[in-house]
Amino acid sequence: MPATPPTPQRPHVPTVQPPGLQTLLAVLLGVVVVVALHLGREVLIPVTLAMLLSFVLAPIVDGLRRLGIWRAPAVLLTSFMALAAVLVLSAVIGLELASLADDLPRYAIAVEQKVEAARTVAQRQLSGVLDNVGRVLNHGTRSTSADGPGVTGSRPTTGDGPQPVLVELRSPDLSPLELAGRYLTPILSPLATAIIVFVVAVFVLLQRDDLRDRLIRLAGATDLHRTTTALDDAARRLSRFFLLQLGLNTGYGLVIGLGLFVLGVPGGLLWGALAGLMRYVPFVGGILAAVPPILLAAAVDPGWTAVLWTAVLFLVGEALVGQVAEPVVFAHSTGLSPTSVIMAAIFWGWIWGPIGLILAMPLTLCLVVLGRHVERLEFLDVILGDQPALTPPERFYQRMLAGDRDEALDQAEQLLKERSLTSFYDDVALKGLRLAAVDAERGVLTQERLDLVAGAALGVIADLTSHGDTNGAAKKVKDRDASQTSAPEGMALTLEPLPEAWRSERAVLCVAGRGPLDEAAAAMLAQLLSKNDIGAALLPHAAVARDQVGSLERTGVQMLCISYLEISGSPAHLRYLIRRLRQHLPGVPVLVGLWPAEEAVLSNTGMQAAIGADIYTTSLHDAVEACFTAARTTDATPSALAGH
Repeated sequence: MPATPPTPQRPHVPTVQPPGLQTLLAVLLGVVVVVALHLGREVLIPVTLAMLLSFVLAPIVDGLRRLGIWRAPAVLLTSFMALAAVLVLSAVIGLELASLADDLPRYAIAVEQKVEAARTVAQRQLSGVLDNVGRVLNHGTRSTSADGPGVTGSRPTTGDGPQPVLVELRSPDLSPLELAGRYLTPILSPLATAIIVFVVAVFVLLQRDDLRDRLIRLAGATDLHRTTTALDDAARRLSRFFLLQLGLNTGYGLVIGLGLFVLGVPGGLLWGALAGLMRYVPFVGGILAAVPPILLAAAVDPGWTAVLWTAVLFLVGEALVGQVAEPVVFAHSTGLSPTSVIMAAIFWGWIWGPIGLILAMPLTLCLVVLGRHVERLEFLDVILGDQPALTPPERFYQRMLAGDRDEALDQAEQLLKERSLTSFYDDVALKGLRLAAVDAERGVLTQERLDLVAGAALGVIADLTSHGDTNGAAKKVKDRDASQTSAPEGMALTLEPLPEAWRSERAVLCVAGRGPLDEAAAAMLAQLLSKNDIGAALLPHAAVARDQVGSLERTGVQMLCISYLEISGSPAHLRYLIRRLRQHLPGVPVLVGLWPAEEAVLSNTGMQAAIGADIYTTSLHDAVEACFTAARTTDATPSALAGH
């Protein structure tokens, strides 16, 4: 009875674990926080406004303290200045509202008449267009109406019917307390909130050092240096951002108010203040602030000139502040992705209403800064920040897993605008392939998916053939040789070209290791050598196997370069591979590239001696430089190259 062949062992793939207790607790905590934010908005909104106000006033307090003023007087002086500014602005807005209140009915009638006139003109034009379309459809025949002109007017009334009775509705007179409650309540509520905000802000500024120490105690007392640096950096960045944003929005509101005053739109200061305040609302704030002035311009101007100029004022002002002033002042983006800004506006608007829309941007920025400095809250930076979620090597590997060569090539072309091809291969492609090699070693990649990654990587390398490598390692060797060589006075320095033997088709044999992705690494090296005038040929690992190495062509070979992405453990196979190649190609120097560095090999001199290579490199840059140096040193020997 024939023996049953052993069942091949499949790679072990770790099972996906269900969410643990810690994950469930984190989700529950998030739900509790959201509910608490919504239910406690009456208390949390003033406290949040006070904290943000303290960030704005902190640089002013620090400036006064540098002038020699004690903390308490500096805080009180800054708070009184801010309170005075708010009171003056409130008084101006109140006066503007009072002046507009009397004329609002007249403005409303004017706007209604203008809208009605515009609608009539639009209906007349539409009717003419429909008539023309009807004539075309009826082949130019004119349609006449069989009916006579309609009878207009209402039916005359006779004196025989009942006469209408005039009814007058009157509301009862209100008592003084009811009048006070009706008119003072809308004023007292915002006033009480403003008082709470200023009082809390003053105490936060006075106790800033004590609050900082308590936050350090909560955040990480075991690492005082890191925690203190994070808090100081976060406070400095937030204070600078809020203060600059306040200055920009205030300037924007002043320009809008002055422009509306010149155009003759009533309440210019009111609409300017509204425009500056609404700029805190992302994306739609400028549009919402422009609607009332445009309607008033339509009411006060018989034509449409004021309406057009008002719209242009808001469009140009928003474009200049958003696209010119903010990038120059902030020197970089706010650190928030566009999607997170929209989602934050929806979330905080749902939680806290209109005031949440205004606070959405500052609060989200605080969360992003917190996520960048607190390890446990890093997910906030990943979700809300504008930094790429994946590093370039991770993104390259992900595209290889998906087999998407086009997007991987697009990523490569974007990165090649700022770096050389050698740098891209070393810092992105090789590290991405190393991630794949590690996954393959762990058994989480099937052979089919591994072949897909290898094929996609080779395809991207082939697509990058047309890109040059002007800033690569060979150029540095040329520059170094040029700096060490002096030319006679009055003559230009020219370096001799590489020897003809090194420019032949098979001068350097780039041999792939036995790993599934080593051929892609060897292809990168062969491509870079070819771009630097060194002839290179790619050899798969099968070409140097025991039964194939004897048929390897020896003519013209000047150097051997062996590439390995994964060589963990005892590299006996590499030692035997080098031994076979030395027997077949005696006297040819051997370079072993470990991408990236294998510490077990590089740190063990005995292991290097056992392997028997002449040169060990950890980057394509070093490998190209070693080959180029050997090519320029025509009498290079293996022993001389080993010291490179």
